[in-house]
Amino acid sequence: SGSSAASKPPVALFGLDGTYASALYTAAVKTESLDSTAKGLENLAATFKKDAQLKTILEAPTLSTADKSQIIAEIQKSLGVQDKNNTIKNFLEALAENNRLNQLEGVAEKFGTLMSAARGEVEMTVVSAAPLDAKVLRQLESSVSKSSYVGQGKKLKVVSKVNPDIRGGLIVEIGDRTIDLSVSSKIAKMNKLL
Repeated sequence: SGSSAASKPPVALFGLDGTYASALYTAAVKTESLDSTAKGLENLAATFKKDAQLKTILEAPTLSTADKSQIIAEIQKSLGVQDKNNTIKNFLEALAENNRLNQLEGVAEKFGTLMSAARGEVEMTVVSAAPLDAKVLRQLESSVSKSSYVGQGKKLKVVSKVNPDIRGGLIVEIGDRTIDLSVSSKIAKMNKLL
């Protein structure tokens, strides 16, 4: 039927978190709750970034059923959306039952990837040694969106990450391509030559 094609995730994801993210996407489409689910998981991904303790709690191997119920209730509060048809709640309960709550951060991230693909967005991750100012990011965005890296009718979504280990320069990831302009890669190349 036409609806089963529509509920199929737009890109294939790998890993356990990818499998769960794809299952949640399909469930959200079928329950007509894709928008609220996407927003909830976006907020959840932000919560993971702010609260390092959450990850630690979810990775504890000794969570009792009561603990899990309490954690799910807390997570639901942090979603900041109405969980239409309990799509997220049911999903969290399935994760808890299978002792897979520790996959939640990855699931939230990969769900974002699915939503970007569904919206026709191409994600560009810019890794720099120090935070880049908004002007530099805008210039990068405008030059890359005109390039062949971004297909016709696609929107570019820029994600900025900081990694002091690259020492300087940039690493730009677009889809499955990586452009490594970092100082650390230049040093590695020089070391090979020496």
